[in-house]
Amino acid sequence: MNWNFDILPNFIFTGLQNGAIYAVVALALVLIFKATTLINFAQGELAMFGAFIVYVFAVNLGLWLWLSIIIGMIASAAAGALIERSLVRPFDPTDHLPVVLITLGLFLILNALAGDIWNYQKRVMPSAFGKFPSWVPFWGGERYLTVFGTRLQYQTIGIWIMLALVLWGLSLLLKRTKVGLAFRAVSSNTESARLVGVNTGQTLGFGWALASAFGTLGAALVAPTLGGIEPNMMAFILIYSLAGAALGGLDSLGGAVLGGIIVGLIESVVVSWLGVVVLGWGFMSILKLAAAFMVILIVLIFRPAGLFGTKKIERV
Repeated sequence: MNWNFDILPNFIFTGLQNGAIYAVVALALVLIFKATTLINFAQGELAMFGAFIVYVFAVNLGLWLWLSIIIGMIASAAAGALIERSLVRPFDPTDHLPVVLITLGLFLILNALAGDIWNYQKRVMPSAFGKFPSWVPFWGGERYLTVFGTRLQYQTIGIWIMLALVLWGLSLLLKRTKVGLAFRAVSSNTESARLVGVNTGQTLGFGWALASAFGTLGAALVAPTLGGIEPNMMAFILIYSLAGAALGGLDSLGGAVLGGIIVGLIESVVVSWLGVVVLGWGFMSILKLAAAFMVILIVLIFRPAGLFGTKKIERV
């Protein structure tokens, strides 16, 4: 058996890059869950649609990519708030079935709409983290650093820096702003928040807007690593992100980040490196999705609240 330790760092770097993407999308899932105790099954398609908006501004209109990403995030935030106001808020928050059906319907509608507008062929999305200019010392003109004899792509470094900034900014927003404190109050106890004067409707709309914006950021960052952008690009990523959110805790932002990273490492190191490279099981690539479902199943059986989630306390 050839363990191929020389190429293991490459799989670890890939796992960390994928894990960061899963963490960003898992943050979006957790934001919705904290506010409504529901999983937004349309989260991936909202992110995909936002990524297409980024593509239109960046590629078709020729705007600076980061400006296009900001525009896409704003458009996604507006769409998320509109969806919450028009399709979610009219229903009884204690009755989860209508909202679940709405998110499933949105999943199908947005996917079909994107297919009709842009078709199902992949379109190349430029990377947000290209090579440094030639005048930069040591790294000029390259797209990677050499670490442990393996190329560490700037794409991976950039995604990690972006994840750290997102987590830091979200922490400041929730802890230091009035709307963030209101969101935390609604997430903790909706009825109590309403009794002390918090506008729960607007606060939940804020949560949907924030989640949609983060989803678009994740989709725009991951698109170059997938070879392009197309309507089905977020389907598998949503499952991996859900596994990460469930592992870390569906009501824990920090847990979602850690869970996404762990799932990315499981996918890349355990399934790809150990299965394909070491054991020579070519079909192991198919089992990446099965590994994500296995993580969800194990968490639901042995620790339903996740690693850092709040355990449900029932009065007897």
